[in-house]
Amino acid sequence: MPLKLILTRHAKSDWGDPMLQDRDRSLNARGRRDAPRIGAWLAAQGHLPGQALVSAATRTRETWMLLSAEFGREVPVTFLDQLYHAEGATLLATLRAAHASAVMIVGHNPGISEAAYRLVSMPPSHGRFIDYPTCATLVCAFAVDTWDQVSWGMGDVVDFVTPHDV
Repeated sequence: MPLKLILTRHAKSDWGDPMLQDRDRSLNARGRRDAPRIGAWLAAQGHLPGQALVSAATRTRETWMLLSAEFGREVPVTFLDQLYHAEGATLLATLRAAHASAVMIVGHNPGISEAAYRLVSMPPSHGRFIDYPTCATLVCAFAVDTWDQVSWGMGDVVDFVTPHDV
């Protein structure tokens, strides 16, 4: 059975308080609207994770809570400091330790877009794939048995969506 990865950039965050540390910024109103829309889209398409790996930053935690509320079931989640502004290589190393057949990672750019671009064998034709806007989500499949077998360029795009699309 192929493995499925759902790779989501956090929803739009709030820049209104210049005194907040970057990792403590929360979502703005648009982000709070977009995350549930992406969650509902994932559920409608049958793209539900069995495990979630989420950056420990406030905006990624909020994104996860809002989008996963649309799944209709509980999904085990781990919040990881190492995913805060992680580069693609760190995302891949974290993914290789995953155990569910469908895994969701919620993180930050530029690491999320780098990982998405490098993981797939051929990028989708979607015009926003390269800049990977907030709450953009890639779903890709890997024809391997375990996550530790995944390498760059092995993924087949199943879906790519932005909040503007749904």
